[in-house]
Amino acid sequence: MADDHTVVRQGIVALLSLESDIEVVAQAEDGVCVVSAATALNPDVVLMDLRMPGGGGIAATRRICSLLPKCRVVVLTTYDNDQSIVSAIEAGAIGYLLKSTSTAELVAAVRSAMAGRSVITPAVSLQMARRRTGGAASSLTPREQEILALVAQGQTNARIARHLSIGEATVKTHLLSVFRKLGVSDRTGAVMAALSSGMLPLPE
Repeated sequence: MADDHTVVRQGIVALLSLESDIEVVAQAEDGVCVVSAATALNPDVVLMDLRMPGGGGIAATRRICSLLPKCRVVVLTTYDNDQSIVSAIEAGAIGYLLKSTSTAELVAAVRSAMAGRSVITPAVSLQMARRRTGGAASSLTPREQEILALVAQGQTNARIARHLSIGEATVKTHLLSVFRKLGVSDRTGAVMAALSSGMLPLPE
C-alpha cells in the first residue's frame, strides 16, 4: 500500500487487514520506497497513489511492472482526469480506482487484480467514455468482441482457445487485431477501451 498521507494509508491498510484472504505485507510513503518494498517482497498486488514524493506513482508503477511482471498494480487516487488515467494504464497498471470507492469495491478490486482481471470504477469508465467516440470499438468483428469479453473475465489465451474450440494462435491473431483497432498495446488497454466505449458492461 503506497500513499504519502499517513492517515489515509493506515486507514486503508486497517480495512484490508480485516479480510482473511488479504495480507498487507508493507506500506510505503513515496515512489522510491514502494519500488524498494515491492522488489524485496514480490507482492501479488500494489495499491498505488499517484501524487507522491520520490518520482510519483506513475514512475513507480512503470518500474514495478518492468521488474515484476506478475505483480499487479492498481492505482488508488483522487484524480480522475484523462491524462492521469491514460498515463497509469500505459505505465502498466491493471486497474484505476478513486479514493471515493467503497470498502466493498476496494476489496473486490484487490481480489480481481490478484486473479489477473482488470479493475476500474464506473466513474473512471464514464470519464474515459467522454473522450472516446466508440468508432474503433464498433469495428471489431463478432469473434473479436467475443474474445475480448473473455479476456475481460480474466481468461488466458489457452482457456479462450479451448472455450471457443479454436487454436491458441488464432486467439493471438484476433487479439492483435483488437489491439490495432482500439489503438492499445496490451490486454488491459483493450479491456479499458471496450469498457469506455460501452462495448463491455461496466463492472457492478
